[in-house]
Amino acid sequence: MAHARDNFLAWLRAAHAMEEQAVTMLTDQSRRIESYPDLKARIVQHLHETEAHAQALKDLLDHLSGWTGAATLKDMAAKLAAKAQGVGGMLTSDEVVRGAMTSYAFEHLEIASYRVLIAAADELEEMEAKAVFERILAEEIAMADWLEANLDPITRIFLMRDERDLMAKR
Repeated sequence: MAHARDNFLAWLRAAHAMEEQAVTMLTDQSRRIESYPDLKARIVQHLHETEAHAQALKDLLDHLSGWTGAATLKDMAAKLAAKAQGVGGMLTSDEVVRGAMTSYAFEHLEIASYRVLIAAADELEEMEAKAVFERILAEEIAMADWLEANLDPITRIFLMRDERDLMAKR
């Protein structure tokens, strides 16, 4: 199962890069959201969870592969992509809606990644890793569920404020 282990470690490294990207995205979002206190609070909460996810994955990588934690090209590319997305989002008036949509999609990418890692860990009898992935998966699902439940009100509040701001300019 050496090849399966190589795949598992590659997926684990990719998940770590994904969590590092999420930290960058969430940090940038949390700094720019002021008028949506519930959204900001949930993003900050998930940012703390995500920082813990990245650390837990780094710890697993250190334990399972002797990975040094040095930034890989993939890690750096993920962070750069997250920064670029943040800069692009700052240029739109509907950043809060676009950010919520992007976050919702990103959460589902994370959910899929953790489901793959859970299956691989189970197959390789890496029960400690499987438990870590299951804990992280539950938090990713909770964030995706929160976003799903709040996309409607975030959109409606944005539209109401945007219309009000337009009327005030006239």
